[in-house]
Amino acid sequence: MARADADDRRFDTPKGTRRARSFRGSGDSDRFGRFTELVARGMGTPGFLLGLSVFAIGWMVWNTFAPEEWRFDSIAIGFTALTLVLSLQASYAAPLILLAQNRQDDRDRVQIEQDRQRAERNLADTEYLAREVVALRLAMKDLASREFIRSELRSIIEELDRRDEEDAEHGRR
Repeated sequence: MARADADDRRFDTPKGTRRARSFRGSGDSDRFGRFTELVARGMGTPGFLLGLSVFAIGWMVWNTFAPEEWRFDSIAIGFTALTLVLSLQASYAAPLILLAQNRQDDRDRVQIEQDRQRAERNLADTEYLAREVVALRLAMKDLASREFIRSELRSIIEELDRRDEEDAEHGRR
């Protein structure tokens, strides 16, 4: 039950797409992928390169200057064991780096798709807002301006004054 709760707390994968556990008992199906990314990140650091250089130099120094009975790789045959160790390291490093790169490509592909969808939504929103602004401008042209209202009020006042004058003339007669 505790493991199910841990799976529910994962936010990087939608609930419907999580895979069930396999018969091999692999546990977290993404564990190996995270391991490959960790290895790829580690191999690209100056610390790793420095460590590998120190290891190779130490190997060569030991097998050159150590007492004959303590040496395990011969300088006479070109440090064959060191070459094999470095080849083995490289043969495992390359596929791990490629796997990590594939995972990053998948994440990038998802991010690009999300960016495209966001851009489409932004374009639709912008077009909608542009239509609304145009509609408001058209509506504003139909509204009476301040000058129009003033001129109408002046004409009404003049009309009322004229009627008052007519009523006053008719009232005198």
